[in-house]
Amino acid sequence: METTMMDYPLTLTHLIERAGTLFADVEIVSRLPDRSLHRSTYEDLRRRSRALAEGLQRAGLERGDRVATLMWNHYAHLETYFGAPLAGGVFHTLNPRLHPDDIAYIIEHADDRFLIVDDVFLPIFEKLKGAVDLDRVFVVPLTGQAVPEGLESYEALLESSHGDVELPDLDERDAAGMCYTSGTTGHPKGVVYSHRALVLHTLTSAMADTLGLRQADTLCPVVPMFHVNAWGLPFTATMVGMKQVHPGPHLDAESLLELYEGERVTVTAGVPTIWFDVLRALEAEPDRWDLPDMRMIVGGSAVPESLIRGFDRHGQQVVQAWGMTETTPLGSVSHLKPKLMDRSLDEQYAYRAKQGIPAPFVETRIVSDEGVAPWDGETVGELQVRGPWVASRYHDLPDERAKWTADGWFRTGDVAAIDPEGYIRITDRLKDLIKSGGEWISSVDMENALIGHPDVEEAAVIAIPHSKWGERPLAVVVAKAEASPSKASLRGYLQEAFADWQIPDAFAFVDEIPRTSVGKFKKRALREQFRDWSWGDGS
Repeated sequence: METTMMDYPLTLTHLIERAGTLFADVEIVSRLPDRSLHRSTYEDLRRRSRALAEGLQRAGLERGDRVATLMWNHYAHLETYFGAPLAGGVFHTLNPRLHPDDIAYIIEHADDRFLIVDDVFLPIFEKLKGAVDLDRVFVVPLTGQAVPEGLESYEALLESSHGDVELPDLDERDAAGMCYTSGTTGHPKGVVYSHRALVLHTLTSAMADTLGLRQADTLCPVVPMFHVNAWGLPFTATMVGMKQVHPGPHLDAESLLELYEGERVTVTAGVPTIWFDVLRALEAEPDRWDLPDMRMIVGGSAVPESLIRGFDRHGQQVVQAWGMTETTPLGSVSHLKPKLMDRSLDEQYAYRAKQGIPAPFVETRIVSDEGVAPWDGETVGELQVRGPWVASRYHDLPDERAKWTADGWFRTGDVAAIDPEGYIRITDRLKDLIKSGGEWISSVDMENALIGHPDVEEAAVIAIPHSKWGERPLAVVVAKAEASPSKASLRGYLQEAFADWQIPDAFAFVDEIPRTSVGKFKKRALREQFRDWSWGDGS
């Protein structure tokens, strides 16, 4: 029997047309480098995105060509999210926090033809331009400085369009976007997103039991638009027609709190590093800010219970989500099932600190040395996933096929357990697990516990070779200002939740812990820093 349904393509075109038609006057607010606020609307976004698409076609863009972006979160970056795909091209977000050599490698590996760059990032472009082959470079004039010779104005590109260039018909399986992983080992790897994957991801993100975005909300994505498309939130916000507030380069706690208060933000998203700073600012001056009730979506690394409890004290709700560049990125979200609301408060916090249950259409399994593991909450193994917005390979890297199993599951590299309710608890990265005396120790669990100590600002736990046990955990700790936690106090604190053999034998106190461009601990750098650690030195 044949279906009677229309074969309607799932493309980004529908999202931008819907927003421009139904929510034409809803605001898109962008904070510029000088801290002023740029205000536009969805009607402006539709008009300018279409003008960008036409301008790119006039510039010579052909179907499948890559349009790289080196930009903060703001109106022009959002226009590129839609304008490049509308022209049949592929937007490719570049991470300006990477070393210029890494950015140049990514541009060349992706075979980018065009680059759209904020004028504040021109110094970065100057460092890499000799190593890349770009056809044309367009500069977004955020500060008003003159466009350098040899480069072109983004605004002039849009003004060159007069609505007389026909945009191509798009197939939902056409490539629409591209992002490279921010891994700490080897070269970054490219993931290419189809229109279909982005639209399905967008629909699922809007669901009440995932990220729950709706037209009545106001979104402020602190997570950069160059980091997995700001977790897809700009697409979801556009689809539902909600007000968007983009922070630009101003990501310090005071700037964010000012933006939340002034624009009445109800949904925001970022990595734990950001939220620790915001929580400290709130606790330092609890009566200063008149904040609306917000949902704070947290991802990028595991969220300690102490952070969730801290924001609860201020009436703000932390929602933990998990995902990867390879999963577009939404994989799971942690909301409490109604049956769990009868549990003790401590049990509820423990569930909220897990990575949650898989989003619809995302299938998960745990694979240990013995095979596919049961969902008993105890058995750990590698978390593997599959679904309609999960990558099936990397761009132009055939040697990386081992990241996928023979039966089509993506190997995440995360070590996790899944409980009988389906809640995922990630305990570590495979490369960061500590094997001591034949037993595994989770660095993530230990770190999250240490961060709950009243004198600890942040902590990372790494494996150090040991002559007797093979490896032992070393805790690298940043103390809070004017605090001096002792080894004894930290060990005593950890003994409440861990067996003695799991607790670090030593604690190294440092001023700061190195982080990746997206805020994760650089464990490899720490292992290098402490590679000559002698257990006889004590701590």
